[in-house]
Amino acid sequence: MGGVRVTRYHADAVVPCDAAGTVHRPGVVEVDADGRIAAVGPAAGSAGGDVRLDGLLMPGLVNVHCHSPMTLFRGAAEDVPLMTFLHDVLWPREARLTDDDVYWGMTLACAELLRAGVTTSCEMYLHEAALAAAVVDGGTRCVLTPGVMDVPGWLSWRERLDAVVAFHDAHRGRHPRVEIGIAAHSAYTLPPEALEELAAAAHERDALVHVHVAETREEAGHLSVLAEHGMLDGRALVAHAVWLDDDDLRLLRERDVGVAHCPQSNAKLAAGIARLVDMLDLGLRVGLGTDGPSSNNDLDLWEELRLAPLLARLQTGRAEVVPAAEAVRLATAGGAAALGRDDIGVLEPGRWADFVLVRLDDPAFTPVVEDGDILSHLAWSASSRLVTDVWVGGECVVRAGSCTTVDEERARREVDERARRLAAAPPL
Repeated sequence: MGGVRVTRYHADAVVPCDAAGTVHRPGVVEVDADGRIAAVGPAAGSAGGDVRLDGLLMPGLVNVHCHSPMTLFRGAAEDVPLMTFLHDVLWPREARLTDDDVYWGMTLACAELLRAGVTTSCEMYLHEAALAAAVVDGGTRCVLTPGVMDVPGWLSWRERLDAVVAFHDAHRGRHPRVEIGIAAHSAYTLPPEALEELAAAAHERDALVHVHVAETREEAGHLSVLAEHGMLDGRALVAHAVWLDDDDLRLLRERDVGVAHCPQSNAKLAAGIARLVDMLDLGLRVGLGTDGPSSNNDLDLWEELRLAPLLARLQTGRAEVVPAAEAVRLATAGGAAALGRDDIGVLEPGRWADFVLVRLDDPAFTPVVEDGDILSHLAWSASSRLVTDVWVGGECVVRAGSCTTVDEERARREVDERARRLAAAPPL
């Protein structure tokens, strides 16, 4: 390797999550000193310096839409529709948030994400400096899109946009694990002028624009509003995308917009089922998101990995749609593609060495008659409970099931205490 120090991980199986559905049994992943993947392939003997791992190596999962600091509000609003959730519970509490609240909410989320094998998340939230600090300290990778919205009595879109643009310009490229974008909450929380100015600011900076769209039936038609005001002209990611018609889907394809499919949150809020099969048939860039832990109520992307194809089959009446390999790719390579990132989501040379070790000595992985069974078991019978170790940029951040980067006991205590204070929030 030209004298560059390489660590060679030798595992019982390696699933790169490439387009071919490759499975190496056994396999190796080589990581260079910069935390990038140097080589991936079948094992052909082993050298004395190999790191021997019992289990399966695969890419870290990519959660393309979440509000992870909402660990502070987990369980706060149950059995209510979206607008009740936002107006009566969430926004009054968020209006009282401090930087420290968000830091600890995100810190706890980092441990939860990593222990579930999620190495990258796309975050839409407030108090962005505190969130970024928690990501850096917590060891995850993040596409951070600070949110802009207008809520009377709390947020002014003009002030938020100015603050978010200033944050972007000051923090862009500051840390290799944090990409900065810009989020518009939705077409129903921002006037047309705000959408246009936000889109212009993002396009000027080649920043990802992240926005909720068509989550509920009442939002049908909002995609065209976003398009009219420039929101889909550059790098764009739309979250939920449930209530879209054929013209909407074609518009997403024409503009090459990424989609965050959040089946569990959409089901819990009775919002609907997105047209996943139609999106994939059109060639849209689709990844999976959990949404926030106050509307899901966890950050475990394995649950989305299984629920997405199940709902797609119920919706279409076709048992062959979204097969196992495609479901696994939605949570890995698909998420990377939805974010416009070609440096994560697949185990291949040049990408970041973000990968997870999954136990194979479990009934969920028995039997394995042929290589395809590995992919079937990953999609249909595995879960986050089988994730034992996790690496981000070549650094081990979860070892034997414990997060090495977060004091989980303190984080739980901090979040619990802060959640009690926030629960006393008066109405806006």
